[in-house]
Amino acid sequence: MSKKKIFNDPVYGFIPVRSELIFDIIEHPYFQRLRRIRQLGLTDMVYPGALHTRFHHAIGAMHLMGKGLDSLRNKGTEISNQEYEAASIAILLHDVGHGPFSHTLEHSLMKEVKHESLSFLLMQYFNRHFNGALGLALDMFRGTYERTFFHQLISSQLDVDRLDYLRRDSFFTGVVEGAVSVERILKMLHVHKGKIVVEEKAMYSIEHFLNARRLMYWQVYLHKAAVSAEKMLINIVNRAKDLAQSGVPVFASPALAPFLNKHHNLDDFQNKPFIMDLFAQLDDYDIWGAVKTWKFHEDRILSLLSTMLLNRQLFKISLNNEPLKKADIKSYRKDIAEKYQLLRTDTRYFIAHGEVTNAAYVAEGQSIDILTKKGEVVDIVAASDLPNIKAMSKIVKKYYLCRPKNVSL
Repeated sequence: MSKKKIFNDPVYGFIPVRSELIFDIIEHPYFQRLRRIRQLGLTDMVYPGALHTRFHHAIGAMHLMGKGLDSLRNKGTEISNQEYEAASIAILLHDVGHGPFSHTLEHSLMKEVKHESLSFLLMQYFNRHFNGALGLALDMFRGTYERTFFHQLISSQLDVDRLDYLRRDSFFTGVVEGAVSVERILKMLHVHKGKIVVEEKAMYSIEHFLNARRLMYWQVYLHKAAVSAEKMLINIVNRAKDLAQSGVPVFASPALAPFLNKHHNLDDFQNKPFIMDLFAQLDDYDIWGAVKTWKFHEDRILSLLSTMLLNRQLFKISLNNEPLKKADIKSYRKDIAEKYQLLRTDTRYFIAHGEVTNAAYVAEGQSIDILTKKGEVVDIVAASDLPNIKAMSKIVKKYYLCRPKNVSL
């Protein structure tokens, strides 16, 4: 069978598969699972076109990695074919550890297990499966390879991951403010003293990139209705877990059941291969299939919440500049208990509160550096003559409260 394949991507056009190893990785069931995980969780409840998947994003990020490496090669940076393939594999697999609905259920189905950790464990599995062929890719992924600019392209303030998801999410949501000049930015990259820098003439493209990221967070990633839908799904899964772990039968697929019946931590994933294998079969369809069934569950809370989400009867959400007062939350829960005839302890499934942050650019040792015409390297904040870049380097924090629409103070 020929392994020289081409993807026809709606954002970039034709994307070639550059090696047989990459083809074999893409064909593996653990990677194919990404076709069944939405890139933006439940955001399609706001933007109906946001149906693209982690598979789309992984292929797109791999394509941009190739474009970036080609640009660096053209400027005289020596990159071997082995390094080229390893960097492509590292970015291809950077999100393979995502669970259903991407970030939404990351802290609900597992206990304090980040998707980056699961991605690394799955990359280790692939390395064993392909007889050690991913060793260099693993080093690049975790930043232990001596040529650090490869890790910068995989994970930094200006990496190909962010370039793809901004461009792709903008395309599929229709939010044009998120469109960035990906091609120009990649062509302006340069390696200076072993690190990625951006040529000074691309500074305004970088400013646009940072501004686009800020706008996409408020308009898409932190859109109030999307946040509300995600919090509802989290509460539904938490209720199902509480029922299952108290002995109440709750429908679940073979892949989902172990994560409802018991809390699993990182040690379980590292030391129990069957747990990792079950996780690597888990996707959005397991959750939607369960929610559709839970709609008819005898537990009134699980049934009601599932019905509300399926019918897009979302919680009302408010964003505030100040933290919520405990007295206000207590009053909301009292009103919920009265309206839905619930015990006060069960009102926690009908309310969600916390904070969201928007940080377009926080360097923290990973600054976006501009290479000036004089050969000096300057942080983008210092190099820019626009005050909004300095403003974007500050974290904006908002406090949210979600509750049923018929509940108010």
